[in-house]
Amino acid sequence: VQLVESGGGLVQAGGSLRLSCAFSGTISSINAMAWYRRAPGKQRELVALISDDGNTNYAGSVKGRFTISRENVNNTMALQMNGLKPDDTAVYYCNARCNSLYYWGRGTQVTVSS
Repeated sequence: VQLVESGGGLVQAGGSLRLSCAFSGTISSINAMAWYRRAPGKQRELVALISDDGNTNYAGSVKGRFTISRENVNNTMALQMNGLKPDDTAVYYCNARCNSLYYWGRGTQVTVSS
């Protein structure tokens, strides 16, 4: 499974960004997909996850502001981020889970200025 993120950038606090993840390969083996992020000096954390049946889960810090979605027709996954805060500044990674295997994209930088 190959994953490529896009859509990061610099935005002011309160603004919005939409991240996209294009995936290819043995797509039928994907059980769930997720977005993670790693902020400077911090550990990588799960931001949002969408399972194969469409159920979603969010980190408490982003609930109500971020929305994860997946479009199997286009083989893409997205993260709509609204009400961005400086604490959301991080490298965001696309993740695909195939049973016990995790696949990762290279990440896209999101910077939120105050």
